[in-house]
Amino acid sequence: MFKNYDDLVNYVKNNEVKMLDFKIPELSGGWRHLTVPVQRLSKELFEEGFGFDGSNYGYANIESSDMVFIPDYTTAFKDPFWEKTTLSFLGDIHEITPEGKKPFINDSRTILKRALDYMEDKDVADQFILGPEFEYYILDHVSYWNEANSSGYNVDSFQSAWNSDELEENLGYKVGHKDGYHRDAPHDLYRNLRSDISLELEKMGINVKYHHHEVGGPGQHEIETTREEGRKMGDASMLIKYFVKNMAYQRGTTATFMPKPIFGEAGNGFHVHMQLFKDGKSIFNGPDSNYAGLSDKALHFMGGVLKHTPALMAITAPSTNSYKRLVKGYEAPVAICFATSNRSAVVRIPGYATAPQKKRFEFRPSDASGNPYLTFASLLMAGLDGIENKIDPTEEGFGPIDKNVYEMDEKETELEFLPGSLEEALNELEKDHDFLMKGDIFTKELINSWIETKRKEAENVKTMPNPKEYEMYFDV
Repeated sequence: MFKNYDDLVNYVKNNEVKMLDFKIPELSGGWRHLTVPVQRLSKELFEEGFGFDGSNYGYANIESSDMVFIPDYTTAFKDPFWEKTTLSFLGDIHEITPEGKKPFINDSRTILKRALDYMEDKDVADQFILGPEFEYYILDHVSYWNEANSSGYNVDSFQSAWNSDELEENLGYKVGHKDGYHRDAPHDLYRNLRSDISLELEKMGINVKYHHHEVGGPGQHEIETTREEGRKMGDASMLIKYFVKNMAYQRGTTATFMPKPIFGEAGNGFHVHMQLFKDGKSIFNGPDSNYAGLSDKALHFMGGVLKHTPALMAITAPSTNSYKRLVKGYEAPVAICFATSNRSAVVRIPGYATAPQKKRFEFRPSDASGNPYLTFASLLMAGLDGIENKIDPTEEGFGPIDKNVYEMDEKETELEFLPGSLEEALNELEKDHDFLMKGDIFTKELINSWIETKRKEAENVKTMPNPKEYEMYFDV
């Protein structure tokens, strides 16, 4: 938004800004924030930053937790979720060393920047173009509880078919089970909210390609943006989630990107469309003799992603709930393969993307429970490893598969299936992470910390009895 400090000062004066808010990314992928009255505005704030305790963000041990956040002028935006006029900023985390401040090597935003710089240094491409699909549910009630003697959850959606027999305040037009795809008004209850979100995103330079109701009957939605360069899309992904959740909350509803919030309904994915460009041209465009008209580099990039998919899952789908989504029958991938126009494959090549500049493929198993900066960086590093080692996806046995994988089982195919749980994915990451550490993009410390944290999450869920177990096993 601003090119320099003077631009910021002029805007503050001319727009009666009252507060400056700073969004600091957690390792897990969320934001925390700190707010400063505008009277404290100074050039030093944007040059020296301010200190914070990194141990509360998942980045550091308590004994070495002092860190500094330095805001980035160019990321400023007028934050509409404050009563007082507020400017919010993203930025980068620095660590304190005997030599002074330096960029913190394990800051997720910095990791993505390093991965993109590594791609350019290797002279592979000068742009990593990304197009995520943001799927989420809008619900009208959410409650949950976990006590020693009681646990459960309850969600509700006014438009869901389970409310079709409601006797009060019921106007009909319910959306059936898994029947929400592209539903029109009046079934599409929150279409205006999606439009309002899209318009706010447009104000911030995030271009919305389209929005629509998704498959899930009890209020599943999707916003898809135009494809953008990796640095911009990392920040945009954080902002999109922020705007979706806060604008829903303002309207008296609630939004969740949780991978599988409702049993038996479609889950929320975070499908990532990928392209590499160099000197303004796609290097994924290839001869017609190649599969889907993709270049050798595109196929090798795809080969790297597919080869490392089991390990990537621990970063791109890093919740126990992720693996409740990745099951047969819900348009989520289950087998590690590639295909054209096949949503049951891990890597899907859009059959309609035939123009040279549009040649691309999407990685479908990821979801928004991850950190988008790490998701994008890890996919890029896997693909670059594939280009470096010329990993041919067909020779590796990844396809192409033009059958419905849901109708196949492990006895019928030699395909490798996705990890069945977070624990399995973490085991794969422990075995296969050297590709992430090339160029010192990811560090061993970060990978170990990520695995340790996620294992604790998995153990926490694994050791807690749940209502279904009472139903199945109480009378044993």
